[in-house]
Amino acid sequence: MSTPEERNHAQLSVALDDIKAHLYVYLDSRSGAHGASGRSAAAPIDNQPGALASLQSLFGLSDFERRILVLCAGVELDDEIARLCSKCLGSEQSASPNFGLALAAFPDPHWSALALSGPLRRWMLISFAPTPSIVAGALHVDERILSVMLGLPAADERLTGILHPAKVPSRLTATHETAAKRAAALSAAQFPGEQSVVVQLCGPDPIEITAIAATAAHINGLGLYELDSHAQTKLTSDVQSQIRLIEREMLLTNSALLIDTEDAAPGADPLATTTTDFLASSIHACVFLSTQLRRKLRRRRTVVVDVDRPPALERRTLWEVALGDSVDRYSSGLDLLSDQFDLSAGAISSVGSEVLTTSEPDDADAPAALWEACRRAARPRLDELAQRIDSTAGWDDLILTESQTDVLHSIAAHVRGRQTVYEDWGFSSRGSRGLGITALFAGASGTGKTMAAEVLSRELKLDLYRIDLSSVMSKYIGETEKNLRRVFDAADQGGSILLFDEADALFGKRSDVKDSHDRFANIEVSYLLQRMECYRGLAILTTNLKSALDNAFLRRIRFIVQFPFPDVDLREEMWKRAYPKKTPTDSLDYRRLAQMNLTGGHIRNIALNSAFIAAEAGDPITMTHIAHAAEAEYSKLEKPLTEAERAGWADTVR
Repeated sequence: MSTPEERNHAQLSVALDDIKAHLYVYLDSRSGAHGASGRSAAAPIDNQPGALASLQSLFGLSDFERRILVLCAGVELDDEIARLCSKCLGSEQSASPNFGLALAAFPDPHWSALALSGPLRRWMLISFAPTPSIVAGALHVDERILSVMLGLPAADERLTGILHPAKVPSRLTATHETAAKRAAALSAAQFPGEQSVVVQLCGPDPIEITAIAATAAHINGLGLYELDSHAQTKLTSDVQSQIRLIEREMLLTNSALLIDTEDAAPGADPLATTTTDFLASSIHACVFLSTQLRRKLRRRRTVVVDVDRPPALERRTLWEVALGDSVDRYSSGLDLLSDQFDLSAGAISSVGSEVLTTSEPDDADAPAALWEACRRAARPRLDELAQRIDSTAGWDDLILTESQTDVLHSIAAHVRGRQTVYEDWGFSSRGSRGLGITALFAGASGTGKTMAAEVLSRELKLDLYRIDLSSVMSKYIGETEKNLRRVFDAADQGGSILLFDEADALFGKRSDVKDSHDRFANIEVSYLLQRMECYRGLAILTTNLKSALDNAFLRRIRFIVQFPFPDVDLREEMWKRAYPKKTPTDSLDYRRLAQMNLTGGHIRNIALNSAFIAAEAGDPITMTHIAHAAEAEYSKLEKPLTEAERAGWADTVR
């Protein structure tokens, strides 16, 4: 039995012989010596699988159009055909055939082969040299098509950087396998009078979406190519030609197309989004759209498949596979790990390989090392959107009342017990609304709100991110919600702690609707409330003015911790803990220092400044050094150090 390569070569050889025979017959007819060459038409091309037969079937070529294509290829492949073309055209300098020669030499000619809508030109299988007469213009076979005819694996260089093949994953989770099967069924569905639909795969992780699209295409017997998310920057002015090349490539490779909208990227270009939608609507192929937001295409029917993250139980299975024979070393923490870190299958595999490579077989801290590796894997997307705070503060650094400390411990308990209560005890089955853990820290600047967030971060071993409201809020309608969505979607992967500083600037009382700006401002607040209620991590909001917050917003906050201005006893305790144990001090009177009406933040500033003053003088820290530092801090606050605050200890400062 012959191989595909042998059958393809034999089929092409027969086709080339057929062209030669017809050219000889044409030359004989011109000279009046019919049959002088002794050539007759070659045996007809069989219907066995081969590149040429596939091209004819794929693009719907007539026998006449097929011969034109083979004639153009033959000039490149066979010197005898090139010489025959020169003789037929009466030119020793040009061997390039033209349409006029084809009309004269081949049987069953038709002018429609020259039409723009005909397959030869529509699919750019051949090109015409620009001449006044299109019939006399030289014909050339497209290089990509010539490679196909020869059975050579080659890509279209004009699509370099625009298209690239996607790989079918070795396995999907059960949740994603279900999504892939639904996407496959929808992409293969037929709608009367329409081309196939665009299947929108909506989810936060483009890598997982690519895996689902590749699997869906594979189910339908197709490969998958990805259209690069930056492809619009490489499209030329002749966009329609490039669209046709993309469509042709999908036909040649029997593939579907995945278009990444990249609408989750910070600062996404609206023009790029418009171009992506145009491509999705215009390309006649099986198209999947990777997106986070449902889109409406004007010229193409769309269907939506939501791509949810796999549940914790499925992630646990992925971890067991990734850790292999070493899974027992990590089993004690896998349940909590699977619940906390919403990593993709690829990320779990990468993290598993990392810890197995870097850890020692007898390492007792292996579960902790795996946890830290997951934290690092979840950071990249959020690092681009918010400021990560390294948490060094512990419970001993907080100077709060017992009731306040108890609330903070309750917050930590809710985060740790989320899997047990929500999943094991079934609370999540009643819906995701209200399951987000939110806390409001209210109090004046410097009263310990940020430090309390750091303590929770260290206690829970989770990353803490401060959200810069100036980068979130936008004057453009819809942009604030989009920025918030990016933050929450990125944070979901690691369940990070989100700290919205000075939250009243964004979450203040919702205004009465007087104009369109008020209406959209209220929409922004409503969107935030919705995302907070569904966020699987801990969101902490800080405010200096609790009364500025809307009551409807406060009702949705699970914990509210008031950080009051510290009284003299709390201030004395803050001063006692302001200096590390190895800091040299001399005769400090903490009770007198507590006379200053300051918050913990200002006390820390004075302590640090006094340490530098003493270090410069080469002395241990004394009340005099603290007095000078206090004067500088009060000057910064633009208020005087009163007689009551300085009485008995700061008289040396004038």
